[in-house]
Amino acid sequence: MADVQRSDDGRHLLIGGRRWRASDPELPEDVRRRLVDHLMDARRAVAAARRADDREAERRARARVHTAKTGLGERGTPWWEQPLPDRRTRWEEALRALDP
Repeated sequence: MADVQRSDDGRHLLIGGRRWRASDPELPEDVRRRLVDHLMDARRAVAAARRADDREAERRARARVHTAKTGLGERGTPWWEQPLPDRRTRWEEALRALDP
């Protein structure tokens, strides 16, 4: 994997010269793990749908990727701009949408 650095303010990861939003540092470890597991499952589903040329399955899988990344705080309103209760609501809603 490429060398990963964190920005001085901790809000971004620097990977291969690109800047990516870091996950919310207030995520409880079990919540973070569940969201990452959902994210990786959804990414595998995107790849499988692309291999099968199934556009509807790809659309659904990409929606799951988006939900997981939003729950992690990597998309949507930046976590550093939200109070903790709003951040907690964000990750709880993502898990409700992703958990079976």
